[in-house]
Amino acid sequence: MKKAIIIGATSGIGKSLAELLASNGYQVGIAGRRVELLEEMRLRLPNQPLICQIDVADTENAIASFKGLAEEMGEVDLVVISSGVDYVSRDLPWEKDKMIIQINVMGFTAIANTAFNYFLEQGRGHLVGISSVTAVRGGLVTAYNASKAYVSNYLEGLQFRAYKSKKPITVTDIKPGYVDTPMAEGKHLFWAASPEKTAQQILGVIDKKKDHAYVTKRWRLVAWVVKMMPRKLYYKS
Repeated sequence: MKKAIIIGATSGIGKSLAELLASNGYQVGIAGRRVELLEEMRLRLPNQPLICQIDVADTENAIASFKGLAEEMGEVDLVVISSGVDYVSRDLPWEKDKMIIQINVMGFTAIANTAFNYFLEQGRGHLVGISSVTAVRGGLVTAYNASKAYVSNYLEGLQFRAYKSKKPITVTDIKPGYVDTPMAEGKHLFWAASPEKTAQQILGVIDKKKDHAYVTKRWRLVAWVVKMMPRKLYYKS
């Protein structure tokens, strides 16, 4: 039986992916801040998932908790980092930017670094990070776009390290477009996919061991257009 750890499993993409993996025969370790939601998932998902409270904003405790969960599960095949925060504001409040950096950058790096080193020691594994199509360019939600660019860049660096290691370690950068989750509440969404559809496409990427994918697939075109758009036109969009 394959084993997977999902960080950020209590809502959105992480929750849907944990449910999908469990229904596809994985033993899953589900981690997040809200223990009551983890417990509810544990009671209804197949294959007796393990639960672990992890708040990635508290990086040192998050690292220790991740290591404990991995040890409890035995050899882990897959780690998915799906935790993250966003905000919508006309202003540029430092406290919001600080929160995004702490969770999306520091928290992500703490788990990604630990998981990659775990796979190096184990000799194999698959690390998946959830970035965003917003990583391709800066935007009004300044820290969020920048944090996702960091995530994608860090994952590419790990891909380079995996290649140099000559070990069967896969690192995958997933760039979702709009997903109909609580984090997207209040935004004017188009082409928004359900978390379930998004999880299905991510599972297909995992099975094929791709190093990079946009989900849903149409967002690849959007990313290309945005990257090629002249600055003045982009600022008016």
